[in-house]
Amino acid sequence: MASSIGRRFASRTARQLRFYSTASPGVRSLGVVGAGQMGLGIALVAAQKANVPVTLVDASQAALDKGISFAEKLLAKDVSKQRITQDQADSARSLLRPTTSISELGGVDFVIEAIPEIPHLKFKIFGDLAQICPPHAILATNTSSISITKIAAATTKDPKDMSASSRVVSTHFMNPVPVQKGVEIISGLQTSKQTLDTAVEFCKQMGKIPSVSADAPGFLANRILMPYINEAVICLETGVGDRDAIDAIMKNGTNVPMGPLQLADFIGLDTCLAIMKVLHTETGDSKYRPSVLLGKMVDAGWLGKKSGKGFYDY
Repeated sequence: MASSIGRRFASRTARQLRFYSTASPGVRSLGVVGAGQMGLGIALVAAQKANVPVTLVDASQAALDKGISFAEKLLAKDVSKQRITQDQADSARSLLRPTTSISELGGVDFVIEAIPEIPHLKFKIFGDLAQICPPHAILATNTSSISITKIAAATTKDPKDMSASSRVVSTHFMNPVPVQKGVEIISGLQTSKQTLDTAVEFCKQMGKIPSVSADAPGFLANRILMPYINEAVICLETGVGDRDAIDAIMKNGTNVPMGPLQLADFIGLDTCLAIMKVLHTETGDSKYRPSVLLGKMVDAGWLGKKSGKGFYDY
C-alpha cells in the first residue's frame, strides 16, 4: 500500500513539474478585478513601479470611470509635488486599460482580485479566472480574512486537479496602496512554492515589502490589528474612556500615526466587523467576539470615512 501511495505521489509530482515548466519566468502583464479603492491602488502602483500593462476589470463602467479619474488626479498630484515627471505620469496612465469584460484577462501573467469581502462572489470569480486565464497565470486575491484554501478550492470541481488551485495565493495589500509598503503573502494548502515565490518577487517589483503568512484566520495583520481596534471600541462602549482619550493615549503613548477609532473609520467599520466575525467564527475563541457597539454602528450605516460618519464626522 505504501509503495502504491508513493507511486501516485510521484506521478502527481511529475505532472506538476511538467505544468510548472510552462510557467512564465516573469510577470509581463497584470489583471486587476475590482476598480474600487484597493483595486485602483494596486493597478496604479503596478503601472508606476513594476511598469507592466494593467487590465482593470469592473462590472460597473461608472466604477471604472471613477477609478481612472482618481488615478489621473493622483498622478497629477505627484507631478505637481515633483515626485515624478509628466512623462512618467503619462507612461503610467498609458499602462492602465479599463474594461467591463473579465474575459479580457485571457492573456495576463498575474491577476489580483480586489472585490468586497463576500465569499460566494470571490469563489465565483476564481472559478471564472481558472477558465479564462492562461495555464501559467498566478491567481491572487486581496482578501483580508477569507481562507485562501477555500478560494483555491473554488477553481475546480475535482480536488485532485491542482492545475489551477496550485496557482492561487493571497497578495493582501495595505490601504492606501500607493502609500503603505507592507503586503501579506498567504499560501493556501494547495499553493505551490513557485506560485508563492512569484508573488513575493512581483510584490517587490511593485516596491512593496512582503511578509509571508500561513492561511490562518485573520492571517498576520488582521489577527493582530482587529482585536486591538475591537478592544478600543469595547473601551468606548463600557465607558473606560471617551473617543478622544482612547485615540490620544495610543497616538501619544505608542507613537502610532492615528488612534484605533480613527483607524477603524478609515478602514470601514463594516470591514472591521466582518473580519472580527470571521475570527470569532473560525477560531471559536470568545476573545474575538465583536463589540456590540461596532455592530450597532454598522446597523446605523455609520461606516466611517466612506459614509461620512463613524466615530468621527467627515
